[in-house]
Amino acid sequence: MAKTALVINSGSSSIKYQLVDLDSQEGIVSGLVEKIGEQGDGHYVYKYNGEKHELEEPIPDHETGLKRVLGFFNEFGPDLKNAGIVAVGHRVVQGGSVFPKPAFVNAKTIQQVKDLAVLAPLHNGPEAIGAEVMVKLLPDVPQAFVFDSSYFFQLPEEASTYALNKEVAEQYHIRRYGAHGTSHEYVGGLVPQLIGKPAEGLKQIVLHVGNGASASAQVSGKPIDTSMGLTPLEGLVMGGRTGDIDPAAVFHLIRNAHMDVDQLDELFNKKSGLAGLCGHSDMREVHALVAEGDKDAKLALDVYVHRIIKYIGDFTAQMGGVDAITFTAGVGENDDIVRKMVCDRLAPFGVKIDEEENAKRSKDPRIISTPDSSVFICVIPTNEELAIAQKVTALAEAGVDSYGNKVGE
Repeated sequence: MAKTALVINSGSSSIKYQLVDLDSQEGIVSGLVEKIGEQGDGHYVYKYNGEKHELEEPIPDHETGLKRVLGFFNEFGPDLKNAGIVAVGHRVVQGGSVFPKPAFVNAKTIQQVKDLAVLAPLHNGPEAIGAEVMVKLLPDVPQAFVFDSSYFFQLPEEASTYALNKEVAEQYHIRRYGAHGTSHEYVGGLVPQLIGKPAEGLKQIVLHVGNGASASAQVSGKPIDTSMGLTPLEGLVMGGRTGDIDPAAVFHLIRNAHMDVDQLDELFNKKSGLAGLCGHSDMREVHALVAEGDKDAKLALDVYVHRIIKYIGDFTAQMGGVDAITFTAGVGENDDIVRKMVCDRLAPFGVKIDEEENAKRSKDPRIISTPDSSVFICVIPTNEELAIAQKVTALAEAGVDSYGNKVGE
């Protein structure tokens, strides 16, 4: 029988899921539930054994959606009784300083995840709901939360602390939490073996660039800085997010455009970034427009790359050098144009890429720099689902988490 873990990523109106084979480290089943709680029909996608099944029907809430997904297992395979599920992992964006490590799902931790929604209102609430539902649907399977910000809880204080009034920062828990931590930890952990260097003392930068984008600086596998901050808004330019921007822009828009908090939130998080600069958040659309001579798209692409270069320079200075730079996530793994633009800007520092390797489309980790490059340039597909599956399985097998909670409590 296969040994598997089911990974759930619940959003406000969607759920992503994947059943991971822990031996082969591959996804057996994957799918999506969309338009939860919205008017009209919702949309289900279920992929298994090379086949894709879709269904359109109203999805009033997360419980309805997850019940239907578990029904798909029995309808299309693999049957839940024979799927070998030993643990269920729930991805949570914001764990803050409360959860530096994964935690079993129980009434207390569910409430704590809900309480932390003040720091991630679009994510933590739905993620807690998803866990509540799955505990009811699979009561005999150990379930655990894995927190995206846990990896960056290790940041040194100088990197995690804002120069904000100390009392205000402490009262409202304002600090740099980072995000995409599961991806940064997973990808960074694969680099030493790929380049044939020991992890100890290795100075590396991981670029998780996609619709959401972040960068991290790691020394000996530990994070020393990251681009995202209190929320995922800070840092690199993203599909719909501004990334770094003068906070006074908020004051200016309140006073002169008379925008309220919700309008500003939507503007900065959904209507800016690539979409705000050229009308498209998908980098493939941006490239198509650039090829047609669209000036807005060209500027958007240049701004996107400029911000990446800025963080590479910042992190390299902080680490006193860099041994490897790794691209991952949607753009990082698939966009040879962006990778080349970034590396060309680093050419004066001895960075050289192999044009043929860079142009390849591959799901395998690979080095795209030349042997005489001053820095290893790598492309490593991220696999947050596998990382989550491995963490929750280890927790289930141990029977107790770092906070003293036991399986089933």
